[in-house]
Amino acid sequence: MSGYILCQTKKAQRPYFIENISMNIYSIEELCYYLYHNLYLADHTVFNEELCNWLRDELELVHLAAKLKQNLERNVSVEEMIYPVFKEINYLTYEEMKGFNSRIVTYGKEKAAVRQKRKGDALTENGMYVNAIRVYQKLLEREDLSEQRKGFAASVRYNLGCAYSYLFQMEKAQECFLEAYREEHSKEALKAYIIAYSSVHDKTDYDKVMEELEVDEELKKDIKEEIRQSLKAFESVPEEKTDEKNLDALLERLMKDYHRSTGS
Repeated sequence: MSGYILCQTKKAQRPYFIENISMNIYSIEELCYYLYHNLYLADHTVFNEELCNWLRDELELVHLAAKLKQNLERNVSVEEMIYPVFKEINYLTYEEMKGFNSRIVTYGKEKAAVRQKRKGDALTENGMYVNAIRVYQKLLEREDLSEQRKGFAASVRYNLGCAYSYLFQMEKAQECFLEAYREEHSKEALKAYIIAYSSVHDKTDYDKVMEELEVDEELKKDIKEEIRQSLKAFESVPEEKTDEKNLDALLERLMKDYHRSTGS
């Protein structure tokens, strides 16, 4: 398996539409690629009767279609839906299958709230920000949210703020970052809040904002320096200019870098 998808089987004339990320696929290889890279998006929007019909009619994979339809009727686990698809064309190498099995084991042990958050994160990574926002909002309504690990709710609010920022809804983004900071007092949430705040207000007095939040002097200094360095690095990129009055683009970059580096 690689980033290139070499089709071994028939290519469909009529594509199958994957609703989660608004994408058409034309082969079982593309379906395998999607499932391998988007485990947390392997839900009813992918595995349904329409998929079974598409596999049977468009790709002429009659036995696979029948197997998946039977599994749907039995309401089996995610892995029991995915594995037959992979095995149909031996999509993964032995080592890749071992790695995927480990991911499945982890998936099976995770609480429902964690899975829901990872689904939102996967949607964000795929640029489906509106769908991600819906997932995060629903997650924050869960009654068992306080029972999750320490900092879980704050990380959900932070990622919700990221999704809003990608849609340039900075007022909502800054509210989420502020709530995340008040819950967990993380430097990342504070920095994101200040940058989002700066993008909405004409002029920002960092000291005043942080004084209102009762931020200690050492952290104030660190945050201001990090923002200064981020601005400096951003302005070093050709044709990309910003300043403290217009930080939307910088915020988007920082949020995406944070997602890639932490996955949280």
